[in-house]
Amino acid sequence: MEYKKLFEWGQTKLQNAGIEEATLDARLLLEFVCGTDRNTLLVHGERPVAEEEQRRYEEYIGKRESRIPLQYITGEQEFMGLPFMVNENVLIPRQDTETLTEEALRNLHDGMSVLDMCTGSGCILLSLLNYTNDCVGVGVDISEKALAVAEENNRRLGKNAVFLQSNLFENVEGKFDVIVSNPPYIPSEVIPTLMEEVKTYEPMSALDGKEDGLYFYREIVKQAGAYLNRGGRLLFEIGCEQAEDVSKLLVDAGYKDVQVIKDLAGLDRVVTGSYVP
Repeated sequence: MEYKKLFEWGQTKLQNAGIEEATLDARLLLEFVCGTDRNTLLVHGERPVAEEEQRRYEEYIGKRESRIPLQYITGEQEFMGLPFMVNENVLIPRQDTETLTEEALRNLHDGMSVLDMCTGSGCILLSLLNYTNDCVGVGVDISEKALAVAEENNRRLGKNAVFLQSNLFENVEGKFDVIVSNPPYIPSEVIPTLMEEVKTYEPMSALDGKEDGLYFYREIVKQAGAYLNRGGRLLFEIGCEQAEDVSKLLVDAGYKDVQVIKDLAGLDRVVTGSYVP
């Protein structure tokens, strides 16, 4: 089949399945299978597609029809300009989280140490190490399967991060200049209302912030001071309606210079404070 006709077939299938970004997903899956780019559709639409490529494309379109996220089909997602391996054991890195990473970079200077709590794929920590010099970093997660993904990303990107299985700070040692975290923060009762791609396929342990969505913020704030150097900074990604609550947790725990940072959409996305015991 010709390239453009196969794309149109995939686009129609996804549109009929109610996929919101059917055109984009159909194109990206075809480019992934064929090793092409977006110009191929525009300039070389008559290009023949090999039978094996067509078979794989049809298989992937079927998976996307069933709401499996595109990134879990391709096994990759770009974050902070870097390629990350992802699978069903980790959250898919999102642009919102780049706001957290960029804010952490403003506070992380060459030679500092950073702890990434609830590291998942390792995308935050590895991005921080990539865009600084001589920093050292530890990524922590309770999930052994998530840590396997983080370790593979560490290997692929050629970084020297250390990844540690731990229930929050349980197995963490030492002190850090920066602690950054994108913890589970969705209230349990909200999860059934999420998109099918999220609630069915992304790991529940990385989504569920328990009853009010604030459980992990409370626990991390309660313990983080013992692991921060004086003047060290704690940074959280938050849900867009959680800024007031998370800021209060930091203020009540004695953190100074507590700030709320907005994302590119103008929504509250990061809460940060300085630890001065």
